[in-house]
Amino acid sequence: MDNYAKRGVSSQKEEVHNAIKNLDKGLFPDAFCKITDDYLGLDDSYCNIMHSDGAGTKSSIAYLYYKETGDLSVFKGIVMDAIVMNVDDMLCVGAFQNFLLSNTIGRNQKFISGEILNIIIEEFDKISNWFCEMGISMVLTGGETADVGDLVRTLIIDSTITTRIKKANIIANDKLTPGMVIIGLSSYGKASYEKYYNSGIGSNGLTSAKHDLLNKIYKKKYPESFNPEIPNDLLYCGPYKLTDRDLRLPIDIGKALLSPTRTYAPIIKEIINNFKDHIGGIVHCTGGGQTKCLKFGKNVHYIKNNLFDIPPIFQIIHESSKTSYKEMFKVYNMGHRMELYVDRIIADDIINISKKFNVDAKIIGEIRESENNKLTIKSPTGNIEY
Repeated sequence: MDNYAKRGVSSQKEEVHNAIKNLDKGLFPDAFCKITDDYLGLDDSYCNIMHSDGAGTKSSIAYLYYKETGDLSVFKGIVMDAIVMNVDDMLCVGAFQNFLLSNTIGRNQKFISGEILNIIIEEFDKISNWFCEMGISMVLTGGETADVGDLVRTLIIDSTITTRIKKANIIANDKLTPGMVIIGLSSYGKASYEKYYNSGIGSNGLTSAKHDLLNKIYKKKYPESFNPEIPNDLLYCGPYKLTDRDLRLPIDIGKALLSPTRTYAPIIKEIINNFKDHIGGIVHCTGGGQTKCLKFGKNVHYIKNNLFDIPPIFQIIHESSKTSYKEMFKVYNMGHRMELYVDRIIADDIINISKKFNVDAKIIGEIRESENNKLTIKSPTGNIEY
């Protein structure tokens, strides 16, 4: 069992997938998101998409950083996380417009003040307006805020987004064929539409990143910040304080862990508008990290042999925790969080679109034929097979 599982989290979500295995898979069963008939507009040429996700463990890191520094702005970042984790999943099926956004906030009132709550709710509205300014129409429709101290140790921030699009515009991930190349869009750096450097951490793997990097002093100071059922040797076992610096990063360790999840919405919108017919599929490398692709396609061998250099935040996690690369590639995005499976003829065009937004992109691999789905990743210590 890897450390992520020992901390009570599953990168592959096996129990979740087992629980839903008998449920209807929707109109496009191979698609990244479940897609239903158009119950909103009752138009046979349209379909509906609804998606729910959130900031996850990042909320507790924001709480820690606020308690240590008094910096309330960190709660704005986790609102972005909660929204982007939905938006970018929906990008994978070709949806990038007319988003209706609702939020769900669960707090422990003992630790999360009304001032923090105000910032969070206002930020949902501000970010939805920011998406509109980028040409991605979105409106905040409301939400639910609950004081649930019996259930939530500090704070949880989730959101739900729905939209409707034409069935003809759906990217169904049913055209993943041998010969296609895999283009990765970088998760780190500073996109033209971002205000600050982004470490690339996203919103996955933070339970392990938090404990592998942060010092044991936080265990004693903030017992409300962790699950007491986690084995003691896996609790806050890292060398860093939140405001410590590593020369490989332009921001402190805490801000690196809290870098808001990058959205690829303006990039994917332009790619789809120009090259949809050449796209076999799109995968958001979230839960499962670089192994997420294994859930899509049939009888394909994914070869990822030209990945981005591992970003500093993941280098630091690896060095601090001695976590194997096999586990790390399952837990973290490790450098790119969005993959497009496309005809080689348009690869350069897609790469150029991404770079126009100052988001690095490149061919990171290809699809080959196989008797069953498998993945080969070229890591710093050799090939890893999944």
